[in-house]
Amino acid sequence: MDELKNWFDETFYRELAEHLHGQYSKFNRQSFVDAALDGLQELELKARLRRTTELVVGQLPSDFSTALDILKPIAPHYDMMFKGMFLPDFVGLYGRNDIEKSLEALKYFTEYGSSEFAIREFFIIDFERTLEAMIGWAKDENHHVRRLASEGSRPRLPWSFQLKALMDDPTPVKPILESLKADPELYVRKSVANHLNDISKDNPETMLDWVDGWDGEAQETAWIIKHASRSLLKQGHPRAFALFGFEAKPAISLSEVDLSATSLVLGDKLNLSFSVTSNKRSAQKLAIDYIVHYVKKNGKTAPKVFKLKELVVQSGSCQTISKSQTFENFSTRTHYSGEHRIEVMVNGISMASATFQLKV
Repeated sequence: MDELKNWFDETFYRELAEHLHGQYSKFNRQSFVDAALDGLQELELKARLRRTTELVVGQLPSDFSTALDILKPIAPHYDMMFKGMFLPDFVGLYGRNDIEKSLEALKYFTEYGSSEFAIREFFIIDFERTLEAMIGWAKDENHHVRRLASEGSRPRLPWSFQLKALMDDPTPVKPILESLKADPELYVRKSVANHLNDISKDNPETMLDWVDGWDGEAQETAWIIKHASRSLLKQGHPRAFALFGFEAKPAISLSEVDLSATSLVLGDKLNLSFSVTSNKRSAQKLAIDYIVHYVKKNGKTAPKVFKLKELVVQSGSCQTISKSQTFENFSTRTHYSGEHRIEVMVNGISMASATFQLKV
């Protein structure tokens, strides 16, 4: 976030002022730069983006269409950079009374700075018309436009407001995802997978029904299905494991979890190991994960799933699984003293656990 925030600096504003003056001679470059830099250091990323939009609009003609004609030619200067997102932000804020022209502009601007946030404003204004446009965009020859169709319609898009209607019923966006389920661009496939993962949080069976009918042998589609199922796999959802051929009810014996220590201080490394023995006459595909139940500040615990290993075990075979983990503070996790628990999961089913004390 800090790195992106710093894109909106004095150099950016001076260059933008020159571009705008070149398209509109009445644009006052110095007053624009002075206003942009006033208190800039205190502003975070989204606040800088919104300030940029508002200051640009403050010097452009009030007519939306006229202002749009001034802004369109400067878009190529911000080819796929976050700071170019003030252009679709302008449309989302000031184009609400001209949906047709706004949708056309967002399609154009997304090639230079994604319109994924701005398009959501139009779902609120006219859901059906916006959806119709995005279904068409999913078949566009430009991969940035195809990605917008998926990313902009995500029910839980990060950094944006949720689309409650699609959280309740994702069915309207199914044609978009169907069109993109084998897209040749990884950039687009990532969006489709993240979109499906969003759906899985509110409508897991719907999401699984959709991907269950897709061609899992196709490389592009298989990647989407696997990435889209990550939340359900962490939750141990049986249908999610079945999608990838994992045994629904693994017939195995798991030894006790052996820990290298039962008392640690912050910074120590913990080694854990256990053995898996197959009790089935045929081979079994297993996904082995482990959960660390971290102690929180209030003394309660919160689980964190770690992927460990995927393997196929033959009849009667026995395999030893081991893992090392260092317990230290990160920007995303602060440790607290108390009893922690490690839980071993096989195909989403809890099989064994062990506890240790951590002193911070």
